[in-house]
Amino acid sequence: MRLVILDRDGVINEDSDDYIKSPEEWRPVAGSLEAIARLTQADFRVVVITNQSGIGRGLFNVDMLNRIHNRMVDEVHHKGGEIDAILFCPHGPDDRCRCRKPEIGLFDDLAARLKTNLNGAYAVGDSLRDIEAARAADAIPILVRTGKGLRTLARGGNALTGIAVYEDLAHFVSVLLGPGVGPAAS
Repeated sequence: MRLVILDRDGVINEDSDDYIKSPEEWRPVAGSLEAIARLTQADFRVVVITNQSGIGRGLFNVDMLNRIHNRMVDEVHHKGGEIDAILFCPHGPDDRCRCRKPEIGLFDDLAARLKTNLNGAYAVGDSLRDIEAARAADAIPILVRTGKGLRTLARGGNALTGIAVYEDLAHFVSVLLGPGVGPAAS
């Protein structure tokens, strides 16, 4: 099975230090929706694993998160792509849960649902915790410069040794698939 795991904020959509609290605040990173469509057309399964501590902080509730995700899924679908699943952690960093990246609880849940291991799956993120979770889950970590990616590069040091870095999701997908694959190719 060909699988790409995506972080949400900073990879698919623009990130905000104030959190994305409504569908109206959700704005895609340029080229990200088309990149997901290209992955879909190339028979990759696309799954989103995202920390959403705004729920635990009381900034929005699960119903609002579902509305945000519905907008994201609809916009991806409109471009010809599919998101197979969205797994999220609602906890804050002090909750010490097993599902919040850099912990791998959601990666383990995904592997159990798919009845496979994640060895060889790509995991694209913009933060060190995304990279750490991918490594711990035996996925291939990919860092993008969008979102918090530039900050991660500046602070990452030795933790980023050997990690492939791309401008954004669209750049990663273009390199992964090469020219001529999917609807975004010219």
